[in-house]
Amino acid sequence: MSLPRLEQSIVIGSIQTKVGPVPQISSTLVWADRLGAYKARWRINRMNYKIDPGLYALGKPDDKAPVVVTANYKMTIDRLRQALTGRDLWILVLDTRGINVWCAAGKGTFGTKELIDRIGSSGLVNVVSHRELILPQLAGPGVSAHLVKKASGFKVIYGPIRAEDLPAFLDVGYKTTPEMRLKTFTTKERVVLIPVELVGAFKVALIVLPIIFLIDSRWGTGSFWSNGWGHGLYSVLAVLTAILAGAVLTPLLLPWLPGRAFSFKGMVLGILATVGFMAFRGAGLGTWADRLEMATWCFVIPAISAYLAMNFTGASTYTSLSGVKREMHRAVPLQIGAGILGLGLWLGSHFIS
Repeated sequence: MSLPRLEQSIVIGSIQTKVGPVPQISSTLVWADRLGAYKARWRINRMNYKIDPGLYALGKPDDKAPVVVTANYKMTIDRLRQALTGRDLWILVLDTRGINVWCAAGKGTFGTKELIDRIGSSGLVNVVSHRELILPQLAGPGVSAHLVKKASGFKVIYGPIRAEDLPAFLDVGYKTTPEMRLKTFTTKERVVLIPVELVGAFKVALIVLPIIFLIDSRWGTGSFWSNGWGHGLYSVLAVLTAILAGAVLTPLLLPWLPGRAFSFKGMVLGILATVGFMAFRGAGLGTWADRLEMATWCFVIPAISAYLAMNFTGASTYTSLSGVKREMHRAVPLQIGAGILGLGLWLGSHFIS
């Protein structure tokens, strides 16, 4: 049997049980919690933003108190404990490797085996007298309730999607309303995802853009902005346009973009961005080098935009897990192909006049 560490930042004490002291956590978020969430949104220590898996006590639960199961991503834990202020219950935290419930269920880390193993390692059977577990609805794809019941004796009850609805769910005897089972993807919910994707894109861009800038500034042969740094700056602007279209404008405009697949939505915005980019360039297609360079961005901008837009699909209600896999299987080869073709055209523009 293993219990989480008592010295973790959210732990304020312990509750004595038949299996030993169980960490007692606070329902109040402090400044450090909010700062940590902000940093995680910007990919700062994101993959390490987690707590130890195991059993925790919120308030002063007894053996009849409900058991809520969740992921060990700290932002998930923080939202859950804040929503349950004033409640006495047990929280069983699974080892999802610091991933939220929905993504972890899709990847299998919030799964049947982990839940069964965590019930055993936490000694839960000796802590509570009932045999019921409350799981978030979004954990459904990863957990087989009948196998959990067979292996552990605990019945799985799926609760609401949002932690904020848990108090009402508990008060009415574990019953959900249609609203509690409705997964939204509002503008606000989409906007908070943008920083993570932007930082990821710029980690690559900060390596690639200086190379593009130096090559175009030194060896560019086209007539348009070919006077040194101006040519390189234009190419950098093209890549930044693609990032803006895929990582920022696509999630903002998602409901109004045509199609269901995120890659298609991103491609549409990428094409529109390319048209605007060509209009910004205006004249300057007098040489074959200019034409090849412009053709480069006609392939590269939509490809980058489509790829970045596709990163949002796992956080949305637009596609299922099988739909995500099917989209990636179809879209990624096309994006790679367009990128390679664009790279070939770009290199060609430096050797032709």
